[in-house]
Amino acid sequence: MASRTASSRPVGAVTRGTTNPNRLRRMDRWIAAVHGQALRRTDGAVAVDLGYGAAPWTAVELLGRLRTAAPRVEVTGVEIEPARVAAARPYERDGLTFRHGGFEVPLDGGRRPMLIRAANVLRQYDEEQVAAVWARLRGRLAPGGLLVEGTCDEIGRRHVWVALGAEGPRTVTFAARLASLERPSDLAERLPKALIHRNVPGEPVHAFLRDFDRAWAAAAPFASLGARQRWVRAVRDLAADWPVTGPHSPTGHAPADGERRWRQGEVTVRWEALAPVGWG
Repeated sequence: MASRTASSRPVGAVTRGTTNPNRLRRMDRWIAAVHGQALRRTDGAVAVDLGYGAAPWTAVELLGRLRTAAPRVEVTGVEIEPARVAAARPYERDGLTFRHGGFEVPLDGGRRPMLIRAANVLRQYDEEQVAAVWARLRGRLAPGGLLVEGTCDEIGRRHVWVALGAEGPRTVTFAARLASLERPSDLAERLPKALIHRNVPGEPVHAFLRDFDRAWAAAAPFASLGARQRWVRAVRDLAADWPVTGPHSPTGHAPADGERRWRQGEVTVRWEALAPVGWG
């Protein structure tokens, strides 16, 4: 995506705008679980739904889900297509606004967001552009803020996202509706732009998905107890060789980002373990 030449114009290009209700529920629930405390303790915390698309559903839903963890948080939907902003304005209410903009993330009064969620925004970019976009968005965060960028399918059954702080990428989370998952590597088609072209031999993410499939196969006897129990067992085995976050991991993450999340069909891994060869 090429940047606009005039500084007064939003930075970015129009996306396809595809959206569906509940498409981002897995990402939203993870954010509320692992970042809700930071949102709750920050006065005037604002979260941005960047590139929400042709309909405002994801921004409306983000407000509702975040307020279960942080009752005073506000959400601003930011879209580069003016017609989409105009169509969303009737849905504004207390705590929910919509703005015309792009990667500059314009907020009233120079406010900085505690959260920027960018879902299905970077798929049309070249891989070489991702680091610069991440850096720009991270630069807009308030102290202690979080950028979450990733990709999901059209109805939110499979989703992979990267969480980034001011210092850079921290973790990669894989999330799925387990009843529809044949094997963990099915999530490969939803890898974020920084990783999707790296699912090839010799790259860490390829090795991770290979090992996850092996752990899933080894956990087949647990399938009689349900897909959730099989997933949890596979993740436990996987954690022997990969830095999976959890209550007993040395990653510094809270227990909310551990086995409690595994039972929701999620697993989170430190970015450094999956970063592309030559990254940075």
